Amino acid sequence: MATMKQHDKFKEHERLPINDSIMTRESWKIFQIMAEFVEGFERLAQIKPSVSMFGSARTPTNHPWYKLAEEIAYALSQAGFSVVSGGGPGVMEAANRGAFAGKSPSIGLNIQLPQEQTGNAYQDIALHFRHFFSRKVMFVKYASAYVVLPGGFGTLDELAEILTLVQTGKTRRIPIILVHTPFWDGLIDWFRDTLVAQGAIDPEDLTLFKVLDEPSAVVDAIFDFYENRGLEPSDAEQEILLDL
Repeated sequence: MATMKQHDKFKEHERLPINDSIMTRESWKIFQIMAEFVEGFERLAQIKPSVSMFGSARTPTNHPWYKLAEEIAYALSQAGFSVVSGGGPGVMEAANRGAFAGKSPSIGLNIQLPQEQTGNAYQDIALHFRHFFSRKVMFVKYASAYVVLPGGFGTLDELAEILTLVQTGKTRRIPIILVHTPFWDGLIDWFRDTLVAQGAIDPEDLTLFKVLDEPSAVVDAIFDFYENRGLEPSDAEQEILLDL
């Protein structure tokens, strides 16, 4: 009887009138989302080749991870890569700061959050997003490589995103570099000892990324990846990116 009552209440809820003002706001949201994509595509298409860098917003400026991110970004910028970060503080600021001091553009893909995120002062190009999903597309679409430093849930989210997209063939294969071996060792052990062991991923999926520690090694790994091909996507890869 309780189950029938619950079912009846659910059916009554289904018949409640729809709030027209909420529906109108939802519909207009589509145009806001479109505007974010259009601006992102138009502005970021000009900054290739680029490397997307990720890491904790909570890393203080005197932390070794901050200095490491700054050095990597500067090396990439001097090597001709625009550097794209989340535009916020911590490792994101370090990435923008290093690129800003180099010869290539420093780009921030800023996100509006109730807390924590404030734009840093080291952005040649600053884009602003309300929606994580449109921002995440921008990180992937024009990136020649991903460089991931220690971070929290947001950093892990971006790492899982690119690994999933490459694994499933929804984007082209690019270098995915995890920086600072001691931070990533436990996660990689879990990948191997649990995900691979339980058949959740293939052993070959562990080759989608590599772990490095030195700024020069990061730059060298990216150039080594593209040694026998250009940095620009092939025609087939362009088709894949159109459907990203």
